[in-house]
Amino acid sequence: MSTQRLKGKVAAITGAGSGIGRAAALLFAREGAKVAILEINQSAGKKIEREIIATGKEAVFIPMDVSRWESVRDGFAEIKRLFGALHILYNNASIFLGKEDAPVTELNPKSWNKILGTNLNGLFYCCKAGIPMIIKSIGGSVINTSSSAGIIGVPKCDAYTATKGATIALTRSMAVEYGPREIRVNCIAPAAIHTPMIQESNLNDPDFDEQTFLKTTPVRRWGSPEEIANVALFLASDESSYLNGAVIAADGGITIT
Repeated sequence: MSTQRLKGKVAAITGAGSGIGRAAALLFAREGAKVAILEINQSAGKKIEREIIATGKEAVFIPMDVSRWESVRDGFAEIKRLFGALHILYNNASIFLGKEDAPVTELNPKSWNKILGTNLNGLFYCCKAGIPMIIKSIGGSVINTSSSAGIIGVPKCDAYTATKGATIALTRSMAVEYGPREIRVNCIAPAAIHTPMIQESNLNDPDFDEQTFLKTTPVRRWGSPEEIANVALFLASDESSYLNGAVIAADGGITIT
């Protein structure tokens, strides 16, 4: 049931073609937002655009490679042209390269730069382009995506872990910087969410034992993209109006065990 918590708002979601981003795009649109679907995969972006429009809601697919400043700059210019405002920026796009990421002593510098290019540079680029638009729209919400890897030590993925720890630090810095400008900056740190990325980050790892993992997870199950989208909706809405600089570990309790 829709409560129209985002009525009249314009929301930009990166990586909105699949997984958590797709779930958030559907939910934000259902709650009344006009949604800019920022996605590198054109077929996935166009598909979710059609799905949202078919429900009578407003959405537009804007091709974007968040690792390239020119692509981000042009994409946000298109949001301004189409909607004239921006109230919510959900920096959801991330990559996990299980076959390339590794401990620092084994990590190829090209892989390090590729992962940082999307997960950290992309966050910077989108905030650089999007936050001035939110300021002109008289404030709003920035939602960043970290991970349990940004909170606890996770082996064999040092580049990914570095980006997710940096995301938390940057969230806090921006919260202090832009809070006086009526922009709240918060962060979600998911873990064990059943998305296409889980195949790359866990299930394809020959050392990963799914049954043991689930037995040691406090809630004893995987999370769903929709559950994280609900957290993002709370952070996007006025219901979280006094939350700024928060890191919400949406992980079923993994980081407390």
